[in-house]
Parts: sequence; structure tokens; C-alpha cells
Amino acid sequence: MRIGLVILPHEPWAVARERWKAAEDLGFHHAWTYDHLTWRGFRDRSWFGAIPILTAAATLTSRIRLGTLVATPNFRHPVPLAKEVMTLDDISGGRLTLGLGAGATGFDASALGEPPWSPRERADRFGEFVELLDRLLVERATSARGRFYSAEEARSIPGCVQQPRVPFALAATGPRGLRLAARLGQSWVAVDRRGVDRALVDRLEEACAEVGRDPGSLDRIALLGLRERPLDSIQAFRDVVGHYRELGFTDLVVHWPEGPFTGSPALFETIAAEGWLA
Repeated sequence: MRIGLVILPHEPWAVARERWKAAEDLGFHHAWTYDHLTWRGFRDRSWFGAIPILTAAATLTSRIRLGTLVATPNFRHPVPLAKEVMTLDDISGGRLTLGLGAGATGFDASALGEPPWSPRERADRFGEFVELLDRLLVERATSARGRFYSAEEARSIPGCVQQPRVPFALAATGPRGLRLAARLGQSWVAVDRRGVDRALVDRLEEACAEVGRDPGSLDRIALLGLRERPLDSIQAFRDVVGHYRELGFTDLVVHWPEGPFTGSPALFETIAAEGWLA
């Protein structure tokens, strides 16, 4: 099982750079940051942009995979995002994974001054957003007219280092999102906020069957720390790994202990010593 780390983008780079370097030096398989304009209790505190942070991390590291958990339609448009993703994939030497989700209500959803989206519109937008991103990152020139997102001869030259495009990690729990992950995702992301159980995994496998995909070909990423506390102790970490391994997950992602996330960075040394990061 691969283990990843979320590093919140709230520290100045002079501080944050040490955390990104430590993530690679310790042996974490991947490192992520949140793509928000701000987040929860950080609304009136410092918070930096995900793409510049990941670009800086790409130049600082050489092995670890990097990614967003997750970019959403709340304030992103597929055309400029595709160009940034293509560029970041080049700078990182093909180490980027693009985490994508439908987003939620809150500051990110209202910062551009748009009226709130209904759940149906949010799901509709997410589907169109991902479909267009897929085309933009594969085709050299893309023209599309959608209900929410359009492109006119949008160029993606030279294209991604990873072919045919950077891998998508799609966060989803509902039927439409799970089918989208089954069709276009290289990974599926489940968040422990509401609990992750066998029923949810079964729904993913049903979605794979609906689109004719082998469910074993889709990596499964569990984002932990919003409900479960895997870094409270080494035993807590072992227990969480055991639970998600039984559910067939291939990857776990924990948070650097800070803000609402409990634990101690010193525990990373024990996790590495036990071989979890090998």
C-alpha cells in the first residue's frame, strides 16, 4: 500500500519547502495540497495557491509524485487549468496527478460572485468539467460548446509528459460521480469525512461494471484525517491501514499534523522505520 501526505498551503514557502522536502526524504509515495481559495478556519489567515506551490515543490524534489486534492469547478475553468496542468507536468518530469472533485458550498463557491448551484447543477458541471479537461489534455486543439464550459481552438502543445495525459484522481460518492471515476479516472478518491465502508466500495465496483471496466484497474485512494485520526499513535496508523487494506484500497493519504489534524510529525520516522514508506 502506498502512503501519501497532504501539506496545507498556508505557510510561506521558506517554511513549507522544508515539509515538501521532508515528504520526499522520508519516502512518502506522493504529496498533495488542497486547491482552495481558502479553507475552513483559514479564511482570515494566510493561504497560498495550489499550482504555484506544486510548481515550487516540483523543482525542489525529484521522485515523489505531486497532486491536487482536489481541484474543482468552484473557481476553475478547464481551458486555463489544462494549460497549467500541462506545464506543471513538464516541470515535474511527469510526476503530477490531477485530483478533481465536484466541490462544495462555501467561500470557494461564492468568491466569484455566482449564485449558489443546486446539487444537480453541481453534478452536471463536474461531469462537463472533467470531460472537457480530458479532451484538452489529450488533443492538440480543442473546440467544444457545452452548457457550462466551452473552448475555441484551445491549444495544448506539446501535450503532457505522461501520455495520453496526466492521470486523474476523481473524488466521488454518488452514482454519477462514481461512473465518471470509472470511465475517466486512473484513481478514485474516497474521503473519510462520512466514513468509508464496504457498501461504498461495492458501489464503485458496480459503477465499473456499468461502464465495462475492470475494477482492479482503478487505484483507490483514501484521504484520512477529517474523521479518523491515523497519526494519533503508531497503533492507530496500523489499525487504519489494516481497515483500508481489507477494503481493497491501494493508497492512503494522511495530513501533516497541524491545524485541525492531530498527531506529531515525529511519528513519520516510526512509520518509515516500520517499512510503510518503502
